[in-house]
Amino acid sequence: MLDGTSPWHLHLAQNVALILTSILFLPFSTYLLFTSFLLTVFTGHDPHRERKRVRSSPTFDPQTILVTGVGMTKGLALARLFYEAGHDVIGADFEPYGVPVCGRYSRSLKKFYPLPKPTAEDGSAHYINALLRVVKREHVDIWVSCSGVASAVEDGEAKEVIERRSNCRAIQFDVTTTSMLHEKDTFIQETERLGLPVPETHNVTSRDAVHKVLHSPKRRSYIMKSVGVDDAVRGDMTLLPRRTLSETYNHIAQIPISSQKPWVLQQFIKGKEYCTHSLVVDGEVKMFVACHSAELLMHYERLPPESGLSRAMLAFTKEFVARSGKSMTGHLSFDFLVDEVVTEKGVQLTLNPIECNPRAHTAVALFSGMGQEVSKAYMSALRESRMNGNGHVPCFTEEQIIVPQNAAQYYWSGHDLVTLILWPFLGVLTGRIRLSHWMRGCSEFLAHVLLWKDGTFEMWDPLPWWILYQVYWPGHFLACVIHRRKWSRINVSTTKMFAC
Repeated sequence: MLDGTSPWHLHLAQNVALILTSILFLPFSTYLLFTSFLLTVFTGHDPHRERKRVRSSPTFDPQTILVTGVGMTKGLALARLFYEAGHDVIGADFEPYGVPVCGRYSRSLKKFYPLPKPTAEDGSAHYINALLRVVKREHVDIWVSCSGVASAVEDGEAKEVIERRSNCRAIQFDVTTTSMLHEKDTFIQETERLGLPVPETHNVTSRDAVHKVLHSPKRRSYIMKSVGVDDAVRGDMTLLPRRTLSETYNHIAQIPISSQKPWVLQQFIKGKEYCTHSLVVDGEVKMFVACHSAELLMHYERLPPESGLSRAMLAFTKEFVARSGKSMTGHLSFDFLVDEVVTEKGVQLTLNPIECNPRAHTAVALFSGMGQEVSKAYMSALRESRMNGNGHVPCFTEEQIIVPQNAAQYYWSGHDLVTLILWPFLGVLTGRIRLSHWMRGCSEFLAHVLLWKDGTFEMWDPLPWWILYQVYWPGHFLACVIHRRKWSRINVSTTKMFAC
């Protein structure tokens, strides 16, 4: 994997190779595109018929829903679910370098609007005003924010403006809540304040502070994490202290740490990682799913809702929301490390919340095929906002909380093609990887194609998948060449490039 220290010509070769790969697969992807259109016509596998039936019902009240972030899997998945349920969906997203996002071309959208991206120089005013114009022009009833990590706080600002200056309800936390949950240090502090368990965590703003913690009598292992968003160090999971004192000092000496760029030193927990996605409306959990996680998660499979781990994470989520004492409305996603301790009574599992993402999670794709149920959960924001004045809001019981009903496993074909086949094959040619390892990758890729579901592809709506791999990513690789931008990894599901 390339990083910031790799010479530019290697980054150039990486971008050119991926552009050529896209061109090489253009005939096949185009064939699959048109085959999907034809199969949809002749097999009748089209949600438009069910949508038409739902909309013809005299009791159905179609709403206009604005979904931002439709270039990412989570936004596109929700837009499709709302469309299937009979609602009118407006899409919007950022389009850096003028490269169109894949969701722009989804059949589920009635209209699409490009949005200006908030910048450090111009602030968020242009972005918020653009959102407000869309809300008023399209008479939007609900705005479902599917923001990325870089614009989460700005969406909190937009929520306050939009709800104050229009009749639109926003599925988004306010600025204070978003900021508190978004930052690693303040989230841990808030969780501890609420009386919920947290791993040992220290805020550090100097190297001396780091060494003071590392050399304490507790003799624990720690991981350092940047408080803010820093792609260059996001994947660094170095265990501290290192094997020797000099290695520890050398590693910490390379970390850019100061009062302006604080870090957290968090207790290392040797256990499996899990993540959750939930929809919270007026302090009630309406939707929930838990799944295995990873530092760069590209394969999704739900935990059985009846499993002990899933129920424990749901209980933590409900308790966190209840103890917050606020009318929270938005998407809430937790990352957990599960510590296994062997006792006389058996294996005891301890949940350790390590991070919170106050935004929609890609795991929302696991609700595929549940358009009616998901839409009702979101529409409750309208019903309950109107009922608040009467003083009574019905509470969702655990049995009413919507969980994924199908156990489909999700992957992204472009990611797996490169990581399981093309990159390992290059390693075989250079002698770095054994042929048997490559064969296992080929077998795994084939199993995913035959048995799993692509996170972007839908038979009735295949164009976003085609645009993603034939237009969006080649366009961004070309932009990296032109602007001499270096990157180390990409997340296909969130369309995020990790700069280095």
